[in-house]
Amino acid sequence: MSRPRVVSHDDWIAARKELLAREKEFSRLRDRLSRSIRDLPWERVERDYVFDGPNGRETLAQLFDGKGQLVVYHFMFDPAWDEGCMICSFMADHFTPLVVHLRQRDVTMAAVSRAPIAKLEAFRQRMGWDFKWVSSADNDFSGDFRVSFTQEQIDKGDIEYNYRNEPGVPGTELPGMSVFAKNDAGEVFHTYSTYARGLETFLGAYRFLDIVPKGRDEDDLAFTMAWIRHRDRY
Repeated sequence: MSRPRVVSHDDWIAARKELLAREKEFSRLRDRLSRSIRDLPWERVERDYVFDGPNGRETLAQLFDGKGQLVVYHFMFDPAWDEGCMICSFMADHFTPLVVHLRQRDVTMAAVSRAPIAKLEAFRQRMGWDFKWVSSADNDFSGDFRVSFTQEQIDKGDIEYNYRNEPGVPGTELPGMSVFAKNDAGEVFHTYSTYARGLETFLGAYRFLDIVPKGRDEDDLAFTMAWIRHRDRY
């Protein structure tokens, strides 16, 4: 941590008020950006995705669980892995307290991974999570939403991620979040997806780290999130 600049109380208040003006400007900009996200056009989901869940087979429409809106986190869990991605687990640690509140606003949250449901259930129980988590092992959902890739695609550099070509992806799985809506006729629509640093918005722990003097303290790491571990391995 660099040596801080120490000032009088009056000078500190003056500096804080100057920063507050910038924070208010940012808040207004964030409100406008959030409105633009909600104003995006919708696309109809034409494919009939069926997932393996803890209670059997469920369609994408059934994942809404009686609500009109669905948030899906694309959780990195390759079928060959024995446990889920550490960074996705860091993200998922934020979900459990939110689920009950989201349901009051007509929103269901679920995670989707390619690993078989038995592995997902074992890992979910280990982590103590209670949000819905289903397997896309038998459908193309994860590939269609550009978060899972075949080795052939990787070898060819034929990877589209975050709406651009990314030939140097490190493996078969990448994270993302997608939003869906269902109308009264039962039709399902894709309304929004975000990837890469767009997911930081949902990491409450980072919001706290961003306001402490040392910040995220990641500059000397091999990559920015190298410090993260599964919650039971710190």
